[in-house]
Amino acid sequence: MARQRQPTKQYPRSARVNEVVIEVLAEEVDRLSDPRVGFMTLTGVVVSTDLRHADVYYSVLGTPEQRADTADGLLAARAHLRSVLGRKVRLKYLPELRFHEDPGVINGERVESIIREMHAGDA
Repeated sequence: MARQRQPTKQYPRSARVNEVVIEVLAEEVDRLSDPRVGFMTLTGVVVSTDLRHADVYYSVLGTPEQRADTADGLLAARAHLRSVLGRKVRLKYLPELRFHEDPGVINGERVESIIREMHAGDA
């Protein structure tokens, strides 16, 4: 399943909230009918300790254009995803969703392409 980004100090309640939020959002993202949202995976959620913000990390398979389209689609669906979250999860505050492409996945792809280029140069 998706790995979870964690702040420097993790509290059990924060960890549970992060898990619940990613589960609800992952289900709803699968149901989105926006053609801009391509083949993507939610990789983690970090909800702030005051529950006001949730940083949602995702990865996208595809070209840079498809990744940009997915970012636009998620931005457009943000209000809908937030309302679904509010219906399914009882929290004191409903966090504002902020989407970020997972830098770990981007860096991994970059390292992989460098290694491929090195092996192609050896041949």
